[in-house]
Formats: sequence, structure tokens, C-alpha cells
Amino acid sequence: MKDKAADAPNVVLLHSNDIHSRLEQAAKMAAYIEETRRIYGDEHVLTLDIGDHMDRMRVETEASDGLANIDMMNAAGYEVVTIGNNEGLTFTPDQLTEAYGTRARFKTICANFYQLEDGKRPSWLLPNTIIHKGKLRIGLIGVTAAFAEFYKLLGWNVTDPLQAVAEQVAILRSQVDVLVVMSHVGITLDRKMAVDIAGIDLILGGHTHHLFEEPEVIGKTSLCAAGKFGEFLGHVEIRMEAAMNRPIIRAKCVPMEPREQQSQATALISGFLADSSERLSRVITVLDEPMPASSEHETSLANLLAAGLRRKADAEIGIVNTGQLLGGLAAGAVTAGDLHALCPSPINPCRMRLTGTEIRLSLEEALQREYVDKPIRGFGFRGLVLGTLAVDGLEIHYSPERTNYTRISSIIVNGHPLQDDKVYIVGTIDMFTFGVGYEKIKYGTDVTYYLPEFLRDVLEQELLDKQAITESYRHRWIVE
Repeated sequence: MKDKAADAPNVVLLHSNDIHSRLEQAAKMAAYIEETRRIYGDEHVLTLDIGDHMDRMRVETEASDGLANIDMMNAAGYEVVTIGNNEGLTFTPDQLTEAYGTRARFKTICANFYQLEDGKRPSWLLPNTIIHKGKLRIGLIGVTAAFAEFYKLLGWNVTDPLQAVAEQVAILRSQVDVLVVMSHVGITLDRKMAVDIAGIDLILGGHTHHLFEEPEVIGKTSLCAAGKFGEFLGHVEIRMEAAMNRPIIRAKCVPMEPREQQSQATALISGFLADSSERLSRVITVLDEPMPASSEHETSLANLLAAGLRRKADAEIGIVNTGQLLGGLAAGAVTAGDLHALCPSPINPCRMRLTGTEIRLSLEEALQREYVDKPIRGFGFRGLVLGTLAVDGLEIHYSPERTNYTRISSIIVNGHPLQDDKVYIVGTIDMFTFGVGYEKIKYGTDVTYYLPEFLRDVLEQELLDKQAITESYRHRWIVE
């Protein structure tokens, strides 16, 4: 160890989580990691990522299928990572195999992640690993959030994370000096894990973007988490107490804002940006006239997306919030990069059954500022506000002068009046099924999700249909 102080730690553990492709912040982390290794020596520093490093809203990540993030972690010297829902649910199995099985120079661990077809883990994935650092045997267990219904559509079986941790603790505890859980399951389950499962020394958390600037201690377990977007890097110092033969843990979160980017990491970002520009320059179609977008009211582009959701789901009605679109399209060539820029979210299409009453109430809410201007955070949303509702298969007559929930005078469904007690098949988005935004839609039944398609994929299909584009300019919302 290069630091000869008597109280120097046996191991310095550096951990990141939920970077979400803030690559410049990752470049700052790389500089801090490099500096820490210079001070303590490689044999005393362990660097881990707790998932959601990748986010397809970033063009370098989108265009490289996540390989830009893998190369960043390789260059920074990460040794072990676990996967978050942004990796597991927004990349195909083949893309994950390329990223973690072929490209990665680190170990990937996740104890509750299996292939659906054979019940085995993919070849690139381990349930746990033991790393030797500074004469310590450090056991690492990874788990990720169990969005089981979504994962099955991609061919994965993701099981109860706490049960998986308990099983792995029973296997590892006697073999290691320090036992660490790399947990992408959120603060609530992390706390439950600390209470219910004995033998865990340290839980490194993520998923819910919580920040512990100092560890939270539950029993004999320390909980640490470094927030979101690479704003902080977790720094944990581990010393073994000789008398009791147990680890003493001190931890902090180091702000990255004032730090300089590592030059090698910055060069990687520049290279991937150039590559992504070339890949996303693919021309999808050529528009004769612009297709604007606005969160405030229906537009041709939002209508086109609603129509695409209706067709994707083979439904009677299409519904989507206009806040999903971050911009419109100009006349002329439309590229894959244009679609990514205006619709970068990882939100997926879905199909459900809604009653006429649930549809009517949602449409009434779409006329209220409280909903249109509502900020939305998380659940895959990458816009600023919810926006109103764009629809297809509906014609809505309303008066903005009336009071809330009385503005709509009539709703026509494909030529027939909406019936409150009738059940309709609706093509919409998975975000609504979580009760986000237009909450009545969460009561939909017989829900079918479409993965790995994103909303921009739906838009791309519609943009190839000249008749669909023409139809999108027809108003669905008619003021009386």
C-alpha cells in the first residue's frame, strides 16, 4: 500500500449507481478512481457499479447498443458490476451477450436473473464472486429489481431478490471476510434485506436514486448509496478489527461536480459520438410538410404516435400523452437520430381493456392544467411534463369554458357514441399501467406489453405510411 498511515484501510471500495449514461460524470469518476489507485495501490482498491449505467436516451448508448458504457467501465477499471432494469429491459438478450459476454473486461453478477427457456443463467452472468483485495476475501452478491412480467417478454425469469440474497449469503458467508450485496432493488427492499438476512456486512444500493452521504446502519449491516446521474461516487473504507475479526466500515459520497474529466474517458466519449452520428444518420422517410409537437394540445406527430399504438395493439382506440414527444419534425429527410432526439424514452407500447367511464374521465383530465402541466419523474419518462392526451379512433367534442369533468359533451368511438359501461381495447403505453400521470388508465385489464419495441419504433413504422401521415393532421379534439 502506498499510504503507510497506521490507520490506512485494508480496502477502499468505490461504487457507482444509476449513472444513466451521464458519460461526462463517468469520466470524472474515472479520474477519481485513477487517483485513488495511485494513492492506495491497485491491490487495495475495488471498483463496482450497481446498475443502470446505461440509458438509451444518450445517443452514444443508443447507437452503440450500450458498448460505449462498457468501454467506459473497462477503461476506468471496474472489476464487478450488476445489471439494472435499464440494462435488462431496454437491450435484447443478444445485445447483453455482446456487451457483457464479449466486450466487458469485468465480472457481471446477478443472483436472481435466469434464462426463461432453460432456467439457467447466461454464460456471462454469475450469481456471486469473491475478490481478493489487501489480504481480505470480499464476497459480492448482485441482485436486480424483479419486473418479472416485463422480463418474461424478453426471455428472462427474474426472481425474488431477497430470497436470492439469502441463498447466496448461506453459500458465501463462511468463505469470506467481508460480505457485500450489490443491490439494484431500491431503498425499501435494501432496508428489509438488512433486517431479515443476517451475515451481510454492506449493502450498496441503487434503483431508487437514494443518496446516503453517510452510511445508514441497521443492526450489523451498513447501507450505502450514491444517488443518481453520477453526481456522487461512493467511497467506502474497510478495516478489519483484529480483536473481533470483523470489518469496520467508514463511508462517504464524493461529489463529482468540481472534478476534471479523465482525458482517456473524454476521448472515448468523442469517438462514440462520432460513430453514433454516422449510425443514426439513417434516413427513414422524407416529409412533404412539418409535423409539429406540443405538450399543450394535439398535433399531427402526437396523433401519429397514438395511431401507431392503436395499430400495434390491434385496438379500437389509441391513447398517449403528448409530453412523450420532446420536439417535432421539420419537412424533409427524417433520420433515426431525429426520432431518438424527440422520443428518447425506453417506454414500451401496451394493450389493455378500459371501460368507457375510465376513458371518459381520462379525457376530461386531459383538459385540465393540473394534468397537462404535471411534472413526471422516473418510470422511463424522459420529458418534462405529462401533457394532454393525443388519441386515435376517437372524436371528442368539448367546451373549454365549462368546469372540470363537464367540458366534454360527446365522444365518438369509430363512428359510434362512447358507452360508459362498455369495455374497449386500447393501445397505449406501459407508463400508465404504473399509475403515473393519467391514473384511471392503470385500471386497465388484460394488459399485454410489447417488448423490446420503444415508442420511437412505433413512430418509425407510422412514418413509412403516407396515408397514416395524412390522417394524422385530422383533429380529434373539436371545440364547440
